[in-house]
Amino acid sequence: MTIPYDTFDQVDIRVGTILAADDFPEARKPAYKLTIDFGPEIGTKHSSAQLTAHYRRDALIGRQVAAVVNFAPRQIGPFMSEVLVLGFPDTAGSVVLVGPDKPVANGGRLF
Repeated sequence: MTIPYDTFDQVDIRVGTILAADDFPEARKPAYKLTIDFGPEIGTKHSSAQLTAHYRRDALIGRQVAAVVNFAPRQIGPFMSEVLVLGFPDTAGSVVLVGPDKPVANGGRLF
């Protein structure tokens, strides 16, 4: 199935820097609660992400990630996830993060 470019362009994918990664023991699957800085236009947002298979909390701090910032917030247990952090599955189905390979300004939009 193909889609017009205008449809893809409606998905707002931005880069942000992880400021905090906290345990999320209430989640059904192992996850962290992330606080991510998307720059002055978007600000700081929160996300729940199932990253525990490959990433330690302390190693996530300062890492830049890509996320969809214009989905409606989603309640995950007692936590409101505001953005969808992007990743690909490894061979076991665990998340491998998507992010720039060089530092870029927070809030930069994917094109």
